[in-house]
Amino acid sequence: MTFNPKTKETTVLLHNLSFPNGVALGQNGEFLLVAETTNCRILKLWLETSKAGTVEVFAQLPGFPDNIRRNQKGQFWVGIHSRRSSLLKRVLSFTWIGNALVNYFPVDITNFDSYAAKLKGSGLAVKLGEDGEILELIEDKKGKIWKAASEVMERHGYLLIGSVKMPFLVKLKK
Repeated sequence: MTFNPKTKETTVLLHNLSFPNGVALGQNGEFLLVAETTNCRILKLWLETSKAGTVEVFAQLPGFPDNIRRNQKGQFWVGIHSRRSSLLKRVLSFTWIGNALVNYFPVDITNFDSYAAKLKGSGLAVKLGEDGEILELIEDKKGKIWKAASEVMERHGYLLIGSVKMPFLVKLKK
């Protein structure tokens, strides 16, 4: 959304997103990235240039993304709550099943990735280049030190990783 303080008008820039969860501006402000958690992807909304107003898939991810943080080089770190299981991928591909789960199941399906991460999750952080290419993937496969990452920040030669669902802050030397 954009807000014009003079006219006090708000304009929606993207519609029909599937659990939008994190945003980051490109280094020069030409585009905005949006994490679409349920679809395990990052969308790119062009704000300037001849592409202004157009949307494209920036990156397809191996799991459920949360926040996006740009580093000083213009690359992006994404915290991944958990990997996307083939079962959940199949279930979410059928709209009627997803609706039934949301309406009749006693578990909040929007937090399913967090439940899965607590049970058998891994810690996962992904670094994306300016073109959306996966440059680096850091994972604690057994989830012994960290899991259900929601934030990854690169600062002074370290990665700081945190979670909205789990009680930890990890500091990894780069």
